Amino acid sequence: WPGRMAEACWRLFLALWPDEAVTGALDAAGLAAQRLGGGRRMRRDTLHLTLVFLGDVEASRIPGLVEALGAVGGDAFRLQLDTLGYWRHNHIVWAGCAERPAALDGLVQALRSRLAALDLSVAETGFVPHVTLLRKAGVAGALPGFGPIAWPVAEFVLMESCRSDAGARYRRLAGWRLQAV
Repeated sequence: WPGRMAEACWRLFLALWPDEAVTGALDAAGLAAQRLGGGRRMRRDTLHLTLVFLGDVEASRIPGLVEALGAVGGDAFRLQLDTLGYWRHNHIVWAGCAERPAALDGLVQALRSRLAALDLSVAETGFVPHVTLLRKAGVAGALPGFGPIAWPVAEFVLMESCRSDAGARYRRLAGWRLQAV
C-alpha cells in the first residue's frame, strides 16, 4: 500500500539455554580452543544450542506464536556434550554430542511441525546440534581435549536476536518446561 509503513519484524530463534554450570564448562572449552587457533570467543551470555531459526517474524504474529509453542510437548532429557568440532568453511569451533538423544530430535520435529501449521517457513537444513564456541578461528591441528559436559535439558526458549556493532545480543521472550521423566 502506498504510504503505509512496513510492519516491524523481530529476528527470532528457538533454543536450549544452558544453566550456569554448563555455561562455565563451555566457556572454558572455548578458551582452550582459542589458545590453539585464535578466533573470537562467544560471550558467556550468548552460549546456546539453536533448535530452529525462524528469522524475521512480524511483531503482530509473536503472541500467536508464543501461544502455539506452549502446546508443544516433550520430555526433559540429558544432553551429553562430548565432541569438539571445527567447520573450515565458516571458521567455527563448536561443541556437540556424539549421540543425539531421541527426545532432542523429537522436540525439533514437534517445533518444526507447529511452525509449519502457523505458516512460518523454516529452512529445511539438516539439524546438527551444536554450541558455537569460537568464530573466525584458524584451527590448523587437533582441537584440545574435551571432557564430557552433562547438560540436563528441562526447557526450550524463544529468543530475539538483536544485532549491533558490538555483536549479537539475545533477549528471552518466552520459555516452556519439558516434562520430567
